[in-house]
Amino acid sequence: MLLDSLNLDDITLKKQLENFTKIADAGIVIALSDGIVTIEGLNSVANGEMITFFTSSKNVTGLVLNLEHKKVSAVVLGSDLDIQPGDFVLRQKILMSIPTGDALLGRVVDPLGNPLDDKGPIITKTNRFVESRAPSIIDRCSVNIPLETGLKVVDSLVPIGHGQRELIIGDTKTGKTSIAIDTILNQKNKETLCIYVAIGQKRSSVARIAKTLNDFGCMNYTIIVAATASDSAALQYIAPYSGCAMGEYFMHKGLRVLLVYDDLSKHAVSYRQLSLLLRRPPGREGYPGDVFYLHSRLLERAANLENSGSLTALPIIETIQGDVSAYIPTNVISITDGQIFLETELFTRGIRPAVSPGLSVSRVGSAAQNKTIKKMAGNLKLELAQFREVEDFTKLGFVLDDATKRLVDRGEKLTRLLVQNRNNPIDVVDQMIFLYAALNGYLDGIPVELVSRYEIELYSFLKSTIFYLPLQYELRSNLNVNLMQYILGLFQEYFIYYIVKKLV
Repeated sequence: MLLDSLNLDDITLKKQLENFTKIADAGIVIALSDGIVTIEGLNSVANGEMITFFTSSKNVTGLVLNLEHKKVSAVVLGSDLDIQPGDFVLRQKILMSIPTGDALLGRVVDPLGNPLDDKGPIITKTNRFVESRAPSIIDRCSVNIPLETGLKVVDSLVPIGHGQRELIIGDTKTGKTSIAIDTILNQKNKETLCIYVAIGQKRSSVARIAKTLNDFGCMNYTIIVAATASDSAALQYIAPYSGCAMGEYFMHKGLRVLLVYDDLSKHAVSYRQLSLLLRRPPGREGYPGDVFYLHSRLLERAANLENSGSLTALPIIETIQGDVSAYIPTNVISITDGQIFLETELFTRGIRPAVSPGLSVSRVGSAAQNKTIKKMAGNLKLELAQFREVEDFTKLGFVLDDATKRLVDRGEKLTRLLVQNRNNPIDVVDQMIFLYAALNGYLDGIPVELVSRYEIELYSFLKSTIFYLPLQYELRSNLNVNLMQYILGLFQEYFIYYIVKKLV
């Protein structure tokens, strides 16, 4: 009689249910509130196991998160409108898992692997647990391959290596997502797969990002996992773990994967919401005591595996008025291998990306940085640091000596050369030539306002010559000073004669 009263259109489910005769494998919904379902029974269920609610209209999937003495609490992965007290619940006897595989590439999916775009169903036979153990120390190797972002300020000052965890942190509307998207755009033709996880964002923002990637021809190596602000807290909670599971599938196949979590601040808020609804005791700022474990077990899964692939994590954290000492920012800073800090003041001054050279650091990536860029980056950091020390004096109107004037002029030009437009990643060889020009006096006779024009004309000059491809191949592995000086000498004459004299 019980079987007849349930909505069991699926013959497989009906046969499966006939085998469950013990209360250990079945339960009854006794209460429902804010997406949290309290169930009586399910005595043998495991924490993190998937369950099925049999409602009057359709079957709904849930996830067990609380095991108590006489009851079980679970979250509904989707809409809970059809669930009523008295509905029958069945164990699936499998921990939370999602579909993975090549079929997901180029698609926009929800955290359960269901398509959100209009490209039809996703057909794959491979599933992977959402929660899995991070690779052991024995399985890992050092970070030794550069991940080129295409951003001058990042590749030169805070380089990232494959297998690293580099935090992007800053206030709202300072360009955090832009850095991540530019990095994805720069992976075109570089044999790196990308996964972008959107947590708690507007649907229009996710659609705009998908359109940008599609317009630049980058969706064929990218997966977008979207748990938007209109989705439940449960879906937002599992979204980064789903994206990580998809990335691990490719990593264990020997491929390089870049994973962006945008952003983990909203992820922590969704977990706090679930925890408070599950009656778990609140701690600092209302977060539960295991909120550090929430992110550490996620980010520890990023690795550069020995004789295999890699998984690089770029978590994003949003601060309030630049307060990096808040609970969640300090947690994630302590987990990651460095941070790219974005300053609101730099952003409002038009210096974009608004990366702070003083507060940003990469604790691993310099070991994987391009050797030629690495040689020049030391001088760049030193000159920018010296400029920051005397920059405040220039604002006060003090009379400066000639040496300080030269230092300020060089610092202003170096700051200006790190400015870059959105969705415009630059190849590392082009960056190399421009940095060499800036650090070796080629910009000394150029006004500050013409630095950007100098860069545009230089790239145009290089790409117009038939020697551009051999030049890229040569400079990628070796800094040929004579060749660099010859090229820049020719360009200097052209720029001063045709551009500077006409404008001045």
